[in-house]
Amino acid sequence: MKAYEIRDGFGLDKLVSSERPDPTPGPFQVRVRVKATSLNQRDLMMVEGRYNPRQKLPLIPNSDGAGVVDAVGPGVTRVKPGDRVMGLFSQAWPAGEPTRAAQVSTLGGPLDGALADTMLLHEDGVIPTPAYLSDEEAATLPCAALTAWSALVTYGGLKAGDTVLVQGTGGVSIFALQIARMMGARVILTSSRDDKLEKARALGAHELINYATTADWDKAARALTGGVGVDHVVEVGGAGTFEKSLRAVRMGGTVSVIGVLSGGAGTVPLTPVLMQNLRVQGIFVGHRQGFEALNRALTLHGVRPVVDRVFPFAEARAAFEYLKSGAHFGKVVIRVE
Repeated sequence: MKAYEIRDGFGLDKLVSSERPDPTPGPFQVRVRVKATSLNQRDLMMVEGRYNPRQKLPLIPNSDGAGVVDAVGPGVTRVKPGDRVMGLFSQAWPAGEPTRAAQVSTLGGPLDGALADTMLLHEDGVIPTPAYLSDEEAATLPCAALTAWSALVTYGGLKAGDTVLVQGTGGVSIFALQIARMMGARVILTSSRDDKLEKARALGAHELINYATTADWDKAARALTGGVGVDHVVEVGGAGTFEKSLRAVRMGGTVSVIGVLSGGAGTVPLTPVLMQNLRVQGIFVGHRQGFEALNRALTLHGVRPVVDRVFPFAEARAAFEYLKSGAHFGKVVIRVE
């Protein structure tokens, strides 16, 4: 099998092509020939050593992958050779509350991930690909789409008529926009680029805020709600945006903490959380049951993931560089086969 490994240290220059023996599925295991893998900020942070500096190397990165089952081990009943599937980010989280087992069974670290032409997974760690999606589209769902779904639906209790504030136009944010619209919610979206804001408008965002020209975007968002505040903030910025998110949300509202693009360390302003009865929730992607519900909803509404650009397997490092540049709108994908 062909793969990319993080080897001999961290950094994009340490992401090197390699070959390993083809794995043979054991009991309850399935072998997946990977067709496409998408990139998340987590994957970039893993390669650069910022996600887990103690991660054992070599490691095949990437949490998201989609492909075709080509062999199964004894006892497998969920899938059969020829089935199109996606790998679950957390291989051991079927439903319910997260556990330590769920946390340490994630693809792309600590387990080998999808930047390879072959993956060996437990049958419980794959899910059927919606028939209407291409492999490149399906490869965007396991992390970014499920994270947005978990934030807004599984844990957020999103209702029709709610107002959601979405930060930026990366993978999770665009899926949050699409899911919120699908659920009948109003969407306010922020970006530093007018061209991206216009793309978001075309996807159905109701109001747009350029945070480069409107530094007090929290006040602007509150003004758009008649001074009440939004019901839900999809917080991907981290320490640099968290306090403004608390000011943008209504009393009793929810802030879902998903990303740390502007940093993960900072002072937590507890007074507004307390005095406004706010709910601040961290989102660790999601479980299999949530992923199944998400796929039913996407299929029912025919929602297609927004794929910004597809790179060939030979240009994997260039794909990471592109993600790092922040030029993308939606998801960056690598076609493996």
